[in-house]
Amino acid sequence: MSSETTGASYASAGVDIEAGDRAVELMKEWVRKTRRPEVLGGIGGFAGLFDASALKRYERPLLASATDGVGTKVDIARRLGVYDTIGHDLVAMVMDDIVVCGAEPLFMTDYICVGKVHPERVAAIVKGIAEGCVLAGCALVGGETAEHPGLLGPDDFDVAGAGTGVVEADRLLGPDRIRSGDVVIAMASSGLHSNGYSLVRHVLLERAGLALESEVAELGRTLGEELLEPTKIYSLDCLALTRTTEVHAFSHITGGGLAANLARVIPDGLYATVDRSTWTPGPVFDLVGRSGDVARLELEKTLNMGVGMMAVVPAESAEAALTTLADRGVEAWVAGTITERGEQESAAGLVGDYAV
Repeated sequence: MSSETTGASYASAGVDIEAGDRAVELMKEWVRKTRRPEVLGGIGGFAGLFDASALKRYERPLLASATDGVGTKVDIARRLGVYDTIGHDLVAMVMDDIVVCGAEPLFMTDYICVGKVHPERVAAIVKGIAEGCVLAGCALVGGETAEHPGLLGPDDFDVAGAGTGVVEADRLLGPDRIRSGDVVIAMASSGLHSNGYSLVRHVLLERAGLALESEVAELGRTLGEELLEPTKIYSLDCLALTRTTEVHAFSHITGGGLAANLARVIPDGLYATVDRSTWTPGPVFDLVGRSGDVARLELEKTLNMGVGMMAVVPAESAEAALTTLADRGVEAWVAGTITERGEQESAAGLVGDYAV
């Protein structure tokens, strides 16, 4: 018998190159929808190209970059067989980090790791990423689909992405701009977003034994629909704020919850006070807390509790900021104030991702 029939091959090891090629063909339509004028070429090359001469209009352009994934929320998508929304979550986690410093999102790349390439499934994931990029105003310039048989089950997958944005140096937002007397504006989340799903899955699916397909009266839909609600993408809303009024800082409320993330942009000597009575978290947060007997402090340091992004603005800019957000359909309200810190007060510790 010839070695051609008995020898090992990539296919016999579980990697289907033809299925990968088919996935690329299916995703091209969606990637094209994200195209910006600065993008050169299309997908399929070794690198995505972005014309940096577009940055000549900046006096001193600073490039901002971020990378992230969506955590164990992908397990909910896998269980339900719904793959075209998880990409929104990925874009939000990356680009809403970038916009925090006032940067305009420029482009993004993605990494999709699967146990077995199902072309239509991979294309659906990329469709969601592309739709998210449109909402964030950035281009999807490339990515990678990797097949890992033996490490992942045939239906298992994970997604990650990296993005780049740009901000004028003298427009950089952050702690240096914040002053005593500023106000904190909260922007409503669309739900759980993409953090805390290890806790959520443990509490709702394992401890409470709820089925993803079950109707939950207080949610007004199935549990699965609630848990797969895409993370809101705030990038263009935040940029609109910077164009219409004075903004000192943003805080993206992700892992670590509201307190820890807001603390990341508060400078030494100042203190942020947030009034919890200014909003009521959505019913899913109460469902998680009640089903798992989760302490309120544990909920608040794990989940966003109904706030996905915060802006710190001068008090005199608050009304204009709220008007801009309302005009864009973003639910927002004044949630707190910035005051001088007393010696007995200490800042919240950092939890989760970090910057250097």
